[in-house]
Amino acid sequence: MSQQDKQPSQTKSPMKETKENVILHHLNSQRAFFASNETKDVAFRLKQLSKLKHVVIEYQEQIQHALWDDLHKSPEEAYITETSIVLSEIDNHIKHLKRWAKPKRVSTPLYLRPSSSKIIYEPLGVALIVAPWNYPFQLLFNPLVGAISAGCCTILKPSPDTPTVATLMEEMIAKTFSTNYIALVQGGRETNSHLFKQHFDLMFFTGSPKVGKVVMKAAAEHLTPVILELGGKSPCIVDKDANIDKAAKRIVFGKLINAGQTCIAPDYLFAHHFIKDKLLDKITFYIKQMYGDDIKKNRFYPRIVNDDAMNRLAGLMNEGTIHLGGEVDFKKRYIAPTIIDDVKPEYEIMKEEIFGPILPVMTFDTIAQPIAYINNNEKPLAFYYFGNNKRAKEILNSTTSGGACINDTIMHVANHHLPFGGVGNSGLGNYHGHNSFLAFSNKRAVVKTPTWIDIPFKYPPFKYFKWIKKIL
Repeated sequence: MSQQDKQPSQTKSPMKETKENVILHHLNSQRAFFASNETKDVAFRLKQLSKLKHVVIEYQEQIQHALWDDLHKSPEEAYITETSIVLSEIDNHIKHLKRWAKPKRVSTPLYLRPSSSKIIYEPLGVALIVAPWNYPFQLLFNPLVGAISAGCCTILKPSPDTPTVATLMEEMIAKTFSTNYIALVQGGRETNSHLFKQHFDLMFFTGSPKVGKVVMKAAAEHLTPVILELGGKSPCIVDKDANIDKAAKRIVFGKLINAGQTCIAPDYLFAHHFIKDKLLDKITFYIKQMYGDDIKKNRFYPRIVNDDAMNRLAGLMNEGTIHLGGEVDFKKRYIAPTIIDDVKPEYEIMKEEIFGPILPVMTFDTIAQPIAYINNNEKPLAFYYFGNNKRAKEILNSTTSGGACINDTIMHVANHHLPFGGVGNSGLGNYHGHNSFLAFSNKRAVVKTPTWIDIPFKYPPFKYFKWIKKIL
């Protein structure tokens, strides 16, 4: 049987928890190594980024197999959404790191002259990165690029829900880096509990808002800064003047990549009543065009991560009118692409992030209706609008979100020059590209004052106070 013909594993051995003493050993050894100042050398960082790139390239095929085993991701999707993003991020940092790490001169006000001022970018120290299961490789290694780039030591914690990928990443990290610099620990809640109570210099967490609050509360005990990449219900609006064909195609892509298990996937659809039926017909058309008539047998359609997720998703399809799909196969962890029409705000499917291939649809008459709904709920991680650019500008001004696309979905995540992160309940802080370097760095303010002159203005008894008032 070929790799592509295999079904995802149904039962997986639980990941062994990491003991607290092991975590403490890694943490203490990394603190000692960081204190040596070796990681602050830009040449050292560039060398580590190159080593990371080499091991990702070396393990590319194994990564693809692991993602197939855990999530039924095709090699093509694995490359597009996981390995290529990491490799591109590494290349971006290698290209720009020397410039990013260079102290930045800033202007000095007249009253501080002849002093000079600059910002020094220094690593925060020892970082913790905790990744989820939906993009298990990308969402662990992508923040790691930022940590290496900034000069941090790092403890990595992958999700136990994708154990094949987690085990492979452990092998890759152990092969490439010493544990006093970068270490990977396995486990679930017990390991997380041990990790969260430690004093890190930065905690970077990707996952649900519920666990994000736990991380933030734990970090507060040590006043540890956090980056929280969370989620939420990302709205998608299709207006009456939208290009229906393009809207449908791009919604299908954004919704069904990774079988909807994407934090920035369109979570629900607001369609103008004038075009709703045509839009749903087009969405149906593009689902079949991309995945065929027998989607269950299509190798490009991933599977739901585990039984708990299957049960939760199946329970969300009991309200509204199923326009398309609705098929559930627990044995194969398969849920068909499903459109649910006639959805009301009070339905269960509108109360939590779906994180699956189910698209609830609501209708609007005036744009004020979806805007009011969006603004009355938690701030979303992403926002999508299909319609004319003038209206889009107005709607962006009337709403907020971590990121947004006009006449597209999810593609903002692919631009290294854009920050990626949430707002409010959908996250705190951002990363990608230069923002990743900044996320793991302390911007140290430095004023350098010469000794060949000593301006007397600042000293008591403030003899020149009337002149000081004029300057200030």
